[in-house]
Amino acid sequence: MCELLAMSANVPTDIVFSFTGLAERGGVTGPHVDGWGITFYEGKGSRTFKDACPSSESHIAKLIKSYPIKSEIVVSHIRQANRGCVSLENTHPFTRELWGKYWTYAHNGQLSDYQEKFVVNRFQPVGDTDSELAFCWIMEQVLVEFGPKQPEDMNQVFTFIAGLADEVRALGVFNMILSDGIDLMTYCSNNLCYITRRAPFGKAKLIDTDVVIDFDKETTPNDVVTVIATRPLTKDEEWHILKPGEWKLFRQGELQACN
Repeated sequence: MCELLAMSANVPTDIVFSFTGLAERGGVTGPHVDGWGITFYEGKGSRTFKDACPSSESHIAKLIKSYPIKSEIVVSHIRQANRGCVSLENTHPFTRELWGKYWTYAHNGQLSDYQEKFVVNRFQPVGDTDSELAFCWIMEQVLVEFGPKQPEDMNQVFTFIAGLADEVRALGVFNMILSDGIDLMTYCSNNLCYITRRAPFGKAKLIDTDVVIDFDKETTPNDVVTVIATRPLTKDEEWHILKPGEWKLFRQGELQACN
């Protein structure tokens, strides 16, 4: 299985600390050696870095760990391939445009008997993974349901997507991260957790490598930062474990909607 990492914050925040822990799972403390990727949102734009090499060995990953790109929304993924070959086009996160916004998606899990269900038209996969095809199908269904103009109530859209995720989960394991650059949605099939950090901030130590950070020195009293991961990244903080079928929607670090 793959592993997911995402962040929603109310101020531009770097994810160097969390990504450093995740990257170790790409070949050192975990078997996820079949590529990795990360997307940072900056206003309406986004920048994505991908590599088909293990994150623990990737020179691009070393750049991300040393260069504090600040963003309010980040989506990241390390891959252990099951559907599709090890290649750049099969590396998450995947991105599509809808309603004049970039939507970014990453999936952890494996699906079966999905080809007949995931019929797509406008949104076509580039690679040959079940993950990307599921993303294209979700986007297709959203377009069919809501039309070419974005509705005012985006909570309604994400609630609809949660229903689609339930359908996909019936085909296998489907842990998902999805963002339109404003909201960040997480859907749990079997392994997903999150933590929301706010004042008073304290210290935290990574599980996968000997790195400690004092968030009090890196933040202001008004900062709110939520981090989502497949498994907890720190050993001295309380992470909230999601249940199968549970979903959460975050905006600027705060919980907006859930089931």
